[in-house]
Amino acid sequence: MQLQRKPTSPGEILNEEFLKPMKLTQKHLADHIRCDVKVINRIINERTSVTAEMAIKLAAAFNMSPEFWLNAQQAVDLFKASKKVGKQTPRALLKAG
Repeated sequence: MQLQRKPTSPGEILNEEFLKPMKLTQKHLADHIRCDVKVINRIINERTSVTAEMAIKLAAAFNMSPEFWLNAQQAVDLFKASKKVGKQTPRALLKAG
């Protein structure tokens, strides 16, 4: 299965759907969840992935599930991997029928 469109990154979701509408700065969020502001900035700029620990912190901060953040990250990771592997993916060994 090859995805056609790059999924929206968790960083873009965080910035566009949470920080901007709530008028929160990266620094404010970082202080609230007790992490370095550089970590938030790297997530927003897609230079680092959302880890399970960060997913839990973001979920608690915004009253939602950590799976939301991990699923968003997984979609991006699978998209990148499928582009990297590309046509090198072997065909199924067994044919149906």
